[in-house]
Amino acid sequence: MARTSNKNIQAKLVLLGDMGTGKTSLVLRFVKGQFFDFQESTIGAAFFTQVLSLNEATIKFDIWDTAGQERYHSLAPMYYRGAAAAVVVYDITSSDSFVRAKKWVQELQRQGNPNLIMFLVANKVDLEEKRKVGSEEGEQYAKENGLTFFETSAKTAQNVNELFYEIAKRVAKAAPSRPTGMKLHSRPQESGRRFFCCS
Repeated sequence: MARTSNKNIQAKLVLLGDMGTGKTSLVLRFVKGQFFDFQESTIGAAFFTQVLSLNEATIKFDIWDTAGQERYHSLAPMYYRGAAAAVVVYDITSSDSFVRAKKWVQELQRQGNPNLIMFLVANKVDLEEKRKVGSEEGEQYAKENGLTFFETSAKTAQNVNELFYEIAKRVAKAAPSRPTGMKLHSRPQESGRRFFCCS
């Protein structure tokens, strides 16, 4: 039985992390239920929308999937400014991507919205035999920095929907006291994807 939501919330969500960590694959798995073994690198940023219905609210996510290449790093503040939530992604088979994920967390702590809801995501858990970053290491860092930690696989869909539902719950809970990056609305919009490029 469907329940009537008592509020409609529009929330900006940004994904940050190194190139090749699977940010786009996570979003495509969540928004379209798709996975491609060879996903082209994002240029600039890609924009997606997705609506999640919870008992307490309907959340319309405006999702910014940012490019991981170093040359696009300076553009990142444009995407995380005013965000309600940020997902910092690293690849469990790459220690370097974990080091860079920590740098993203530090940057968000310094320059992001002070009420930003932050998640640290260890992606590619389907490659357990190639793991370079232990679960405990990621979990400990997340705990020390007030982040919510998830291990996911865009390939197998492990924990992907759970991740985004948890973000939605946190956004819904924070909405009355943390309006930054969120808007109340009642206009339904379709899910879609647009690209934003730069030279």
